[in-house]
Amino acid sequence: MSANMTNIKKGYKQTEIGVIPEDWEVKKLGDVGEIRMCRRIFNHETEAIGVIPFYKIGTFGKDADAYISQDLYDSYRRRFSFPKKGDVLISAAGTIGRTIVYDGKPAYFQDSNIIWIDNDEILISNRYLYYVFQIVKYNTEGGTIQRLYNSILHNTSFICSTKPEQEAIAEVLSDADALIEQLGMLIEKKKNLKQATMQQLLTGKKRLSGFSGEWKVMRLGDIAEFYKGKGLPKSAIISDGKYKCIHYGELFTLYPEEIKEVLSRTDERENFLFSHIDDVLMPTSDVTPNGLAKASCVKEEGVILGGDILVIRLFEGILDGVFLAYSIRHSKDKIMQLVSGSTVYHLYSSDMRRYELLVPPTIEEQKAITAILSDMDAEIEALEKERAKYQSIKQGMMQSLLTGAIRLAC
Repeated sequence: MSANMTNIKKGYKQTEIGVIPEDWEVKKLGDVGEIRMCRRIFNHETEAIGVIPFYKIGTFGKDADAYISQDLYDSYRRRFSFPKKGDVLISAAGTIGRTIVYDGKPAYFQDSNIIWIDNDEILISNRYLYYVFQIVKYNTEGGTIQRLYNSILHNTSFICSTKPEQEAIAEVLSDADALIEQLGMLIEKKKNLKQATMQQLLTGKKRLSGFSGEWKVMRLGDIAEFYKGKGLPKSAIISDGKYKCIHYGELFTLYPEEIKEVLSRTDERENFLFSHIDDVLMPTSDVTPNGLAKASCVKEEGVILGGDILVIRLFEGILDGVFLAYSIRHSKDKIMQLVSGSTVYHLYSSDMRRYELLVPPTIEEQKAITAILSDMDAEIEALEKERAKYQSIKQGMMQSLLTGAIRLAC
């Protein structure tokens, strides 16, 4: 007996894809059933508004942006392959291997880009298969998969547990999904509440207790100076750099209205623009205009500000920088009117000088408003971290349960 065999725990066996429980099997996805897809739909057969949602690879798992007629849907569903309720739909192009469970509602799916396995569920439940698809490694010969061809899917190996354990595993993972979904719904509810609160507080429709006086319309060019960041390519950002820096790309996704902690570092120090406390930063170019309606207030002195960053430096004692950042993000439509360009969109200091906003009469009221919004942001951030934690836990659970490393009593 080999050394490797003697190290295998009792009740387990060695297979070509690793050690698994003795009563489990290694199968190929092609053993589950035939690979199916819907009939091809041509562009001229779709409508922008209609009755039956038509899901393309770009809208798979999202809201449909195209529709087909009831007659075409009825005809194709009757004559060609169509998923049954509970079948696991898989993305075979774009981001490979995304999965949803078909809920049985009228809908149509984009031919070979969205496929499924015709599973009779006698040996393998679709609930179990749904989670298998999330951890399988598709058999490819080098390179990155550009398309999940039927042959790849057919020959992909997976570990198949006994039917009772399939149900037990699917139940545990479904509970984890339900918790993650509940957190997602709560996050959306909190975000909607924040938007409603911003609409009330940033327009003066609702005043906070203890404050009075008339709000004023201010033109940004009258209360601020404008600068532009310099240099700082991505290659200059290093994890152990000596100096704090902000790259313009980080303003799109990394930083909210208030930059409480600068995360990037660089060793370069020469010929840069450095921040003042309360500077408001905006990206000046993007491939989509919507991305330019971002603003973040930095609360640190001496941070290196990279190129393509518009720096709004407010005159002291008139306007709070965080209040301005919230105002800009809340006034997306107004910012869009200032943007120029066609292929690449730009926002210049000359544009933002014309930006007007309604402002409370005192800095104290401005800060009181931003404190409320900041607290709401902190609550949303905490929920998003909690969701990310449970998503990570669920990923670990799948790896353990679907490989038999951890067994469930059933």
